[in-house]
Amino acid sequence: MPLPAPPTFALALLMAFLNPHLAAASQPQPVVPAYQIAALEDWLDLNSPWPRKQARPQIRLVSQGQANALTGRAGRLGVTPRAFYDPAKSVIALISPFDPHDPYDLLVVLHELVHHRQHGAAHWYCAGAQEKSAYELQSQWLAERGLPDRINWIAVILEAGCTPRDIHPD
Repeated sequence: MPLPAPPTFALALLMAFLNPHLAAASQPQPVVPAYQIAALEDWLDLNSPWPRKQARPQIRLVSQGQANALTGRAGRLGVTPRAFYDPAKSVIALISPFDPHDPYDLLVVLHELVHHRQHGAAHWYCAGAQEKSAYELQSQWLAERGLPDRINWIAVILEAGCTPRDIHPD
């Protein structure tokens, strides 16, 4: 009588649970490494008027189409957005492609972390009112690294003014 085949799947599963290194290797990697988030939060602790929140926001990578569907808009400030912060869910959605080693992509995370700190910390007449201070911090972070900012300040000021859009006489 032949011997039964060894239960290779069950054995592999058991080994994965017994060996934490194998189990950890199968876990999805975060979009932004924890050490980078910590460095950005530390920088904001020194440079931002808003305190760090106890709970970090979730960070997700989404496509441009998913972002448009989630926000209901294609972009503000005359550019395609790179990310957005959902204060109701405490989620930062980074729009693909995203490279955590590119300082300009990491800058997007910094900008959204500012919004995470701003939420509930002050009264804002409109969501756009938060943008000026977020972009100022973004510009400062870039300057400290010797990198030029690519900010359309006119658009930022207009957004921060909370003025109605598309004002035309009838």
